[in-house]
Amino acid sequence: MAKDRKVSSWAVNKGLAREILNHRGDRRRLMARVLMGVLGFMVGGLWVLDGWLMASVWRFLIWWGGCAVFTCLLLLLALYDLLAVIREERGRISKTDDSQKED
Repeated sequence: MAKDRKVSSWAVNKGLAREILNHRGDRRRLMARVLMGVLGFMVGGLWVLDGWLMASVWRFLIWWGGCAVFTCLLLLLALYDLLAVIREERGRISKTDDSQKED
């Protein structure tokens, strides 16, 4: 009788990340969600919580530092998407060139 092994959360998260990064639609949906989050943070900081953030330097720095981190994450995702699209298109072009050479 085989033992039932519990799958670690690290393995699940790693597989989920691989799945999201390998599919263009999922990757772009993730980028859209991060973009909406960044815009929400900025709107909240500029118009909703502006008085509360201005009351303390630390609140201000932590809030806008978090916005900067999410913005950098979005930029990294966009750069990854750019490189992935280039790789996909090069693969597609090489496949069509190979099929034309066979004819």
